[in-house]
Amino acid sequence: MKDAGWTVYATARRPETLESLVQAGARRLALDVTNEASMRAAVATVEREQGHIDALVNNAAYSQSGPLEEVPIELARTQFETNLFGLLRLTQLVLPGMRRAGTGRIVNMGSMGGRLTFPGGGIYHASKHALVAVNDALRFEVQGFGIDVILIEPGLIRSGFADVALASLDRIEHRSGPYAHFTREVGRITTESYEKGPLRHMSGTPEDVASVVLEALTAERPKTRYRVTRSARFFLALRALLSDRRWDRFMARTYPTPRQ
Repeated sequence: MKDAGWTVYATARRPETLESLVQAGARRLALDVTNEASMRAAVATVEREQGHIDALVNNAAYSQSGPLEEVPIELARTQFETNLFGLLRLTQLVLPGMRRAGTGRIVNMGSMGGRLTFPGGGIYHASKHALVAVNDALRFEVQGFGIDVILIEPGLIRSGFADVALASLDRIEHRSGPYAHFTREVGRITTESYEKGPLRHMSGTPEDVASVVLEALTAERPKTRYRVTRSARFFLALRALLSDRRWDRFMARTYPTPRQ
């Protein structure tokens, strides 16, 4: 983005983790999307230094895995605070400046998981399904102000995402009980999907996503949504073809069915 003439602010709760982006020319900025004061301060800093914000890329997200009966409700709320409510609030804070400027782009990092659901990931998928609804409503509501809203739908990406999803299983009690075997298998399948088997060859890299984000930000007339990786295109096409029961049977070829 720096090479394209943009001033880029890279944000994180722990700004010290952004060194590689700083070396690439980005400016470092602390931002916690679950903290109102942090979000207000970040937006105010960029607007003070740049005059207004041309584009916002909402990328903060993680996966809280586990069977729905056993995920503590406070962990479900935390998932939505990061994946949905933080994104929505940051967007609310940025929009007034974009409206005054009469232009802007908001790129929301969704997932193929916003249009289908894998067993053991219901909380994460719910947050991404909700993001699709927010994205589609927002796109209509702000187009008259000269603001584009774009959804990115990655498939499997070889990054730290799977490690965080696995770690989230440790936050719930799953060593015994009716879901014990199922939960262990969810962890195994999550790992192996990125490491071996046909899905490994259908996955992508963070650079693949970044190149699509750049296109969404710079295209004269961007698409409303972009699918990234062969896995996203394959699974979304398959889900559109299969009925609910057939999708369940397809999932049962990989995931064990919890039983007493």
